[in-house]
Amino acid sequence: MAERIQKLLARAGLGSRRKLEADIAAGQVTLNSRPAELGMKADVGDRLRYDHKRYRVVTATRQDFRLIAYHKPEGRVTTRSDEQNRPTVFEHLPRLKGSRWVAIGRLDINTSGLLLFTDNGDLAHRLMHPSAEVEREYACRIRGVVEDDHIRQLHQGVELDDGPARFQRCWFDGGTDNNQWYRVVLSEGRNREVRRLWMSLGYQVSRLIRVRYGPVKLPPYVRVGKFADVEERLVSELVSAAGLSSNRDSQLRLVNDTGTRGRPRSGRRRSPGRR
Repeated sequence: MAERIQKLLARAGLGSRRKLEADIAAGQVTLNSRPAELGMKADVGDRLRYDHKRYRVVTATRQDFRLIAYHKPEGRVTTRSDEQNRPTVFEHLPRLKGSRWVAIGRLDINTSGLLLFTDNGDLAHRLMHPSAEVEREYACRIRGVVEDDHIRQLHQGVELDDGPARFQRCWFDGGTDNNQWYRVVLSEGRNREVRRLWMSLGYQVSRLIRVRYGPVKLPPYVRVGKFADVEERLVSELVSAAGLSSNRDSQLRLVNDTGTRGRPRSGRRRSPGRR
């Protein structure tokens, strides 16, 4: 049942497999207090150390993780910390014990709507990989009237600075001449791709809302800045889209291994009444 070290670290949300493999090769990971090497596997009871933290390998059910739908407001960045001290989406998520949240894709600071988070890093990285081709649907408010020829171009594809791109689907969704709403669907998550596609034909997106990621729609009852757990049926569909087994068989997983070894960092023992 042993699994490769980078797979266990990725499942815990500690990075992409490529980055973790590089860190293992650079000697930044230890297995049972010895330097780990690429190709090594870990099993139940083994201990890993990475990024100055200790982890222990345990067994867990395959869907023993959380997946939440967060209604991102404008003005929050999808990073753990920001050099400009802007508010981040991670500041408003529930606390986890023994793991951390991983964002499935990103939304720029001026985009609102559905943002999925999980504590299963392997699931997150697989869903974000282009090969998964998971659909993203957005509601776009466009200034001015959009020409029919331009809609056809957006379906056929236009050339952006990072390669050709297109909407898989694009349709009118109401509005006035000055502010028209369109729904668009695409299956990749390149940086600001929706806005850049519209801008390539001279249109300004005055508002952008992600309303769906794969089978998960933005729940109408989740207010801006709030979140809700994704229902089990949709979790199973996303797990399947990621190419993972949806069975509840056992798998290996990491938990924090702070243990009780040694004294607190201050060098003083805490009294029973202090926390």
